[in-house]
Amino acid sequence: MSLSDQVCITPHEFLLEGSGAHARTGVLLVHGLTGTPNEMRVLSKGLHKQGFTVYAVQLAGHCGTVDDLVATRWQDWLASVRAGADRFAPHVDRLVVGGLSMGSVLSLALAQERPQQVAGVCALSTIFRYDGWSIPAYTRLAFLLPLFRMLGIGRRRVFMEQPPYGIKDEALRKRIVARMHAGDSAAAGLPGNPWWSIQEMRRLSAHVLRRLSDVHAPCLVVHAAHDDVSAVGNAHDIVRGVVHAPVELVLLDDSYHMVTIDRERRTVIERTAGFVARIAAQGAHG
Repeated sequence: MSLSDQVCITPHEFLLEGSGAHARTGVLLVHGLTGTPNEMRVLSKGLHKQGFTVYAVQLAGHCGTVDDLVATRWQDWLASVRAGADRFAPHVDRLVVGGLSMGSVLSLALAQERPQQVAGVCALSTIFRYDGWSIPAYTRLAFLLPLFRMLGIGRRRVFMEQPPYGIKDEALRKRIVARMHAGDSAAAGLPGNPWWSIQEMRRLSAHVLRRLSDVHAPCLVVHAAHDDVSAVGNAHDIVRGVVHAPVELVLLDDSYHMVTIDRERRTVIERTAGFVARIAAQGAHG
């Protein structure tokens, strides 16, 4: 029986079993809001080549319709990460959790809750706030979202993604956007962010920001200096807030928000693999 069969992953998740000295070091990867495990596939393959065991988890409500997503709350998304960690734990000795965008926030949340289990955090393109340079002005009305949800207004309303869609590489952007608008949300995610889901993400962000000092695991923070969706201040929030563990900040000059697939994806793989290797070495000598 393969490790994937033992962990009982969903059809949209994937698990790559490691080899050699790093096989017992597991990396749990978490995608972003409206995204899919596919956005972590390039990074997963890069880490797997270094021998690490990698599991890309699917968040509740994702890889389906807008109705599927708005039926879930941030606690459901965090429960998906917890469940993934629980399924993964018996098969690895050390667990590093990493995420992209909202997946980064969920990774920090797991580290806050489980300091004894999480040995390291990879925070990629962290988004506590939608404040990048491509975010349209009308999203400043997001402060009204709690009222809209309370009144049942806007259940199917969506903030549509805007150019450049988090991708600086123009050829790659064209391919991804075509897939996104083709209607296969399991492959490329939804083409917009539902109002109600944005509100849930805001609640998650507030929850995690208040408790950043509860993160006791070393953190690798990777962020594009010119991120179009979340300004670099989101990364600096982690640097300032995590006070009980070392934080390594890497700023990228030739990427936008989707750093796992954009122009500097090889740099992201290299820095992430190096970070996880150091965590593995610490565990081996601990």
